[in-house]
Amino acid sequence: MDVRKQEMAETATPATGTVAVLLRLRPFARQALPRIGVAMVVSLVASLVALAIPQVLQWMVDGPFASGDAGQVWLGAGIVLGLGVFEAVLIGARRALVLTPGTHVEARMRNGLYAQLEDLPVSFHDRWPSGQLLSRAVSDLNLIRRWLSFGLVLLVVNVLTLIGGVIILITLNWVLGLIFAAAAVPVIAYSFSFERRYSDVARRSQDQAGDLATSVEESVHGIRVLKAFGRGRYALKRFESQAERLRGTEIEKAKAIAGIWLYLTLIPDIAFGVCLVVGVWLASTGQTSVGALVAFFATGTVLLFPIWSLGYFLAMTLDAKTATLRFFEVMDSENTITDPAHPVTVVDGRGRLSFEDVHFRYQDAPAAFPDLLDGVDLVVEPGETMALVGLTGSGKSTLTALTSRLYDVTGGSVRVDGVDVRDFTRDDLRSRVAMAFEEATLFSRSVRENVLLGRPDASEADLREALDIAQAGFVDDLPEGLDTKVGEEGMSLSGGQRQRLALARAIAAKPSVLVLDDPLSALDVDTEALVEAALRRVLARTTALIVAHRPSTVALADRVALLQDGRVTAVGTHAELLATNEHYRFVISSFDADERSAALNAEEVSS
Repeated sequence: MDVRKQEMAETATPATGTVAVLLRLRPFARQALPRIGVAMVVSLVASLVALAIPQVLQWMVDGPFASGDAGQVWLGAGIVLGLGVFEAVLIGARRALVLTPGTHVEARMRNGLYAQLEDLPVSFHDRWPSGQLLSRAVSDLNLIRRWLSFGLVLLVVNVLTLIGGVIILITLNWVLGLIFAAAAVPVIAYSFSFERRYSDVARRSQDQAGDLATSVEESVHGIRVLKAFGRGRYALKRFESQAERLRGTEIEKAKAIAGIWLYLTLIPDIAFGVCLVVGVWLASTGQTSVGALVAFFATGTVLLFPIWSLGYFLAMTLDAKTATLRFFEVMDSENTITDPAHPVTVVDGRGRLSFEDVHFRYQDAPAAFPDLLDGVDLVVEPGETMALVGLTGSGKSTLTALTSRLYDVTGGSVRVDGVDVRDFTRDDLRSRVAMAFEEATLFSRSVRENVLLGRPDASEADLREALDIAQAGFVDDLPEGLDTKVGEEGMSLSGGQRQRLALARAIAAKPSVLVLDDPLSALDVDTEALVEAALRRVLARTTALIVAHRPSTVALADRVALLQDGRVTAVGTHAELLATNEHYRFVISSFDADERSAALNAEEVSS
C-alpha cells in the first residue's frame, strides 16, 4: 500500500469534535510531530523562565532593596537580564524549529489532495465547483500549516503556562491566587459558547470564499462570452453580491472574536483590581510581604499574554478544524472507478471493442427518468471504423466515455479484446484506448508536451506524423515552434487549431482503439477534407468509434450505428441505412440542415 492510500485508510473514520477532527491530521503531520514537540518544550521552558523573573524580583525586594546591599541589587539585575536574554533565545529556537516542518506538512497534504483529485472519477468533478476545490488546496491548507506551526504550539504552551502560573500565584498567596483563579470560570464557560457559534460562522466563511473563487474562475474562463454579450456588469454585480455576503460573514466572525477578547481582557483586569485592593490590605496587616506582592503582580503580568491570546488561538484552532473538515470532505470521497484486485493483461490485443447490454444513468438523475443508455449492444471489429449517430441527447458522447472508464456502466459491460474494461488497470486501459473530444482542452504547456501527453516517450517521427495527419502544420509558424506554450486551456489558439492538436494527441498515443467525439466540428470544409483524407491512413490500422455530426464524418466509417431511445437500433453501411431506416434518414437530414445553417451564418459574418 502506497503512502497516500495508507494516509486515506488511517483517516477514514468520520469525526466532528474539534480534537477528533484535528487528530485526523496525524498521518500527514507524523514526520513533523517530533520537531513540533521539541518546539513546545522549548517554548514551555521559555515561559517558565519568564515566570522565574518575578521570583528574582521578590528576592530583590525583600532582600537587597530592604537591606540596601548594592552588590546584591546588581547581582539580581544581572540575573533578570540573563533570564530575559535566555527567554529570547528560546523563543527564536522555537520559531526555527516549527518553520520548516509546517511547510512539509502543507506540501504533503497538497500533494495528497491533488493525487486524490486526479484519482477521483469524472462524476465527482461534475458535482464539485472548481473554486471550492481550489480554496481547499490553497487557503485551507495554509490555515492548517499556520495552526500546526504557530497556533497548536502556543495554545498548548499558554494553557500549561497559565496552569503553572496559577499554581505559583497560589503559592505566593493563596487568597490572591484563588481570586485570580476564580476569574477563569466565566472565561471557560464563555469559551464553550464561543466554540459553537464560531465553528458555524467559520465554516460558512470558508465555503463562501470557495464560491467566490468559483465565480472568479468562471468569469476569467468565460471572459470572451461575457464581453461578447456585454454582460460584464452583470457578472460584476453578481460577484459584488457574493463578496458582500462574505464580508458580512467575516464581520460576524470578527464580532465573535471581539466578544471573547472582551471577556479575556475585562475579567482578568477586574480580577487584577480586586487582587490589588486585597493585596495592599494583606501587606498593610503584615499577612504578606511587599516582595511577595510584587512577585504576585509581576507573575500576573506575565500571564496576561497567555490569557489574552487564548481567544486568538482558539479562533485559529476552530478555523483549522473547519479547514480540516473541508480537506477530508475531498479525501473521504469514494472513488467508484478503481483498479481491480487482480487485473487482466492482454498481450498483442487487436482492439476489438464491444458493448454488451450496456445500461447507464447519471448518479444525480431523478429516479423517474429512464436510463440514458438502456441496453446498448454493439461490436466494432479490429481495424473497423464505426460511426455513431443519433439525435442530440441520445447518449453518444456518454457511450464513448464508457470505453476508457471516465464513467462506469450501471449495467452490462464494455469489452476490449474480450476483456471487461473494469478488469484492466486504468493505466493499461487508457494506453489501449485514446480519445479526442469535441471540446478540445489543452494545458499551459508547450505544443510538444500537449501532443505527447498520452505517450511522452514517442519519437520525433511519431510526433510529426500525428501533426501531419491532424493538419496541424501551423505549429511551425508559432514563435517557438513545438516549444511554444499555448497558454491556459490553449485559448491563445483558435478553436480549429485546438481541435487539431487534440486530434494529434490522440493519434500520437498509437492506441489499439481510437474514440473520436466529433473532433472536427470547428474545422472549415477544406481543412476537414484534408484531415479526413489523412485520417483514413490511421483508421485503416486502428479500431475506431467516431461520434458523427456531419455526413462527411459518416463517410469515413466502414459501418454506421444508429443510437435511438438509449439503444442501437440499426447497424449497417451509410447507403444501407439510408435505404432502409426512416429515423436514420431523419438524423442525416438534420445534419444537412445544421451544415447549411452553419454555412449561411459564416456567409453572413463574412459579408
